[in-house]
Amino acid sequence: MVSKADREKAVYAYKVDFAQLKSEIQLIERNDFSMMKTENDRLEGELEKLKQRLRDEIARTQASVRLDLNLEKGRVRDEASAQEIKMKETDTRIESEISGLRTQMEAIKFQIMQYMIGTMTGAGALILAYLRMFK
Repeated sequence: MVSKADREKAVYAYKVDFAQLKSEIQLIERNDFSMMKTENDRLEGELEKLKQRLRDEIARTQASVRLDLNLEKGRVRDEASAQEIKMKETDTRIESEISGLRTQMEAIKFQIMQYMIGTMTGAGALILAYLRMFK
């Protein structure tokens, strides 16, 4: 019931419609592809910016940690030198106390020798007096 010419017109119209649909789909694909590519480029740019910020933050943190470590080393070095000075002062004080004790011991030895000589002289005189008295 459809004539050959009508059928060919319908087939031709369908082919034209399919061609238009195909071209529209291709155009939409190209637009989608370009949009996706643009979005991908934008995301890659943002990712690179974030990577750079992360590198900067890591570098800043490392610098801060190095500074803190150097400050701590300096503080420990200062504290160690202060402790060394205190130890030297303590050693000097101990040495002076020992010297004072030696001096006192020498003085006591000398006094003991004086008393001993005095005592021996007195005892010798008593012995001589005793011998003289009974002879």
